[in-house]
Amino acid sequence: MLYQLLFHAVLRHTDAESIHRLAFGGLRALAAVPGAARTMGRALGPREPELEVTALGRTFPGPLGMAAGFDKNGEGIEGLTALGFGFVEIGTVTARPQPGNPAPRLFRLVPDRAIVNRMGFNNQGAHAAAERLRELRARAAAAGRRGPLVGANIGKTKAVPEAEAAADYAESARAFAGLADYLVVNVSSPNTPGLRNLQAVEHLRPLLSTVREALDGEGASDVPLLVKIAPDLADEDVDAVADLALELGLDGIIATNTTISRDGLDTDPEAVEAAGAGGLSGAPLKHRSLEVLRRLRARTGDALVLIAAGGIETPEDAWERIRAGATLVQGYTGLIYGGPLWPRRIHKGLARLVRRAGYPSVADAVGTDAPQPSRA
Repeated sequence: MLYQLLFHAVLRHTDAESIHRLAFGGLRALAAVPGAARTMGRALGPREPELEVTALGRTFPGPLGMAAGFDKNGEGIEGLTALGFGFVEIGTVTARPQPGNPAPRLFRLVPDRAIVNRMGFNNQGAHAAAERLRELRARAAAAGRRGPLVGANIGKTKAVPEAEAAADYAESARAFAGLADYLVVNVSSPNTPGLRNLQAVEHLRPLLSTVREALDGEGASDVPLLVKIAPDLADEDVDAVADLALELGLDGIIATNTTISRDGLDTDPEAVEAAGAGGLSGAPLKHRSLEVLRRLRARTGDALVLIAAGGIETPEDAWERIRAGATLVQGYTGLIYGGPLWPRRIHKGLARLVRRAGYPSVADAVGTDAPQPSRA
């Protein structure tokens, strides 16, 4: 495969963040050519009828979306949709612009098909990203189209103390009210000091309630609200978050973010140590992310929309998550290692698996390999 040759000959030896910037330049250039993104999207996008999913009050053309972290500022939505993603989650964005952590801050662990990042929520701020999304919506409306499905992932501004976190998240939520198809509260990145403390239910309850009130106050009570959790939570804490989500009437949970664990890696330990601290994404998350997903499904049944992320590389991986209870799935590292045709391969393979299993659609297979809910 041409991309694999290019990756191993050139890309793996080039600074990861520099390659990321180049890729974004290509996505923006594609979107700037009149009609190019739509033409490419028709060729690569999910078009098999079995792949259509209705969730969160929206109809997704396919269940695979781009996870947050790739498009921080909403600059590549049209290009990513053209690659074949059924939806795009932008962010993580914060209420205030911030540069993130010092470079280098993005590293590949090629033997593990993994990435370590300590970006630190580098972004131009929620208001800048929301304005881009507003312009995208306006262009689509002028052309008589709805436009891509876009979620917004919001986090805490680093300079804001933990005691003021709820107000900081609420500001970002207000910026995206009426623009995002769904909103995700990210309390699980390991790269903002103290952020993961907010996953504790005593902190998470007022935070999520404040964000919901902010959306309602903007007349956006129909915007679905989700929370994204870490794979490193203990099982009892996963249960506690699930119970809280049900209590507050959240719409869903994303399982999972990156991990701080470095267990079981094939990469040379010196290379792992050289990469340093940060969140690990990719193939090593496969097992734990699936465990968390299964636990959430067992706890909540079909009361919440579960979105699976972490270690999804193949159509079989995505199919396993769907049958375990995920309505939608997301990828990021899979694209890095799989190349620009990766989304099309996942969707095409999923459609084949759905047909082979005898389901009318992928939606009919959600949770068919999951245990019944238990609140014990």
